Amino acid sequence: MMKLLHKKKNMTKTEKAMFKYKKMRKNRKSKFQGTMINPSRFHVSQLKFLLILIPFLIVTLLPLIYIISHAFKPLDELYAYPPRIFASRITFDNFQNLFLAASQTGVHFARYLFNSIISSASVIFLSILIGSLAAYSFSFLKYRVKKTLFTLNQIAIMIVPVAISVPRFIVMNSLGITNTIFAHIIPLLAMPVGVFLMKQFMDQVPRELYEASVIDGANKWQIYLKVVMPLVKPALATVAILAFQNSWNNIETSDLYVNSEALKTLPYYFSTLTMGTSAIAAQGMSAAASLIMFLPNILLFIILQNSVMNTMAYSGIK
Repeated sequence: MMKLLHKKKNMTKTEKAMFKYKKMRKNRKSKFQGTMINPSRFHVSQLKFLLILIPFLIVTLLPLIYIISHAFKPLDELYAYPPRIFASRITFDNFQNLFLAASQTGVHFARYLFNSIISSASVIFLSILIGSLAAYSFSFLKYRVKKTLFTLNQIAIMIVPVAISVPRFIVMNSLGITNTIFAHIIPLLAMPVGVFLMKQFMDQVPRELYEASVIDGANKWQIYLKVVMPLVKPALATVAILAFQNSWNNIETSDLYVNSEALKTLPYYFSTLTMGTSAIAAQGMSAAASLIMFLPNILLFIILQNSVMNTMAYSGIK
């Protein structure tokens, strides 16, 4: 007890404010354990919610189960009517046909996979960096056009990407990044939704913590890295998932902005792999390819689902 008091006495103002903020969140979490969003343990008060949510959960899981089961169905069951959710006989022929067709192409399968991994990793890192810096400025800094820029960010959320395909091509062509690996990265770095989520989460950080950091002599960059970023990890995880999905499932860039086959990504490769094959074989290969593309998305979401739930809970709170 004496050690704890002595340690607390020697804390800086920033450390005291951060300690107080974390203690407040911990107390709030324990107080509303039964009714809070995404609780860490079961509580009797959750039963009424489970009775309502379980039927919706079953309906939500059916498409996921169907995608997985569809990839392992034999050809005769792929065209069965009415369609069956579960396969009566599991087979790996669809995957064998898919990789057999992949081995006969001019560019190796590993090249497309490498392009997808590099572009997705770059988009995740740069989107988090740029989006968090923008959210930090909207939440903590003061300048004249802040409200105008944030309003433009909100308007950008409503813009459908396919509606700006031509202007995007003109800009990319003028920058000289068409038919390069940067065509898969730079256009996807602007994430208005990510900026909004991180800004809403940063608004929950007490201003006393920011002021205490300034009094302790920390500059804006140090406050951003050492104070704000550790407290908004759930929002960062959510933006990472969104950025990964945008990049990993992106077909338009390879289709519209890249001519070299060696620079195209895995989704485009799978979408064109079934061309030239019979419709029956193509159906099985498409099912296997869909499962391969789907698995990284669902696995990443399962790993980071707690952070996603916390971000959604805070995003609508002022």
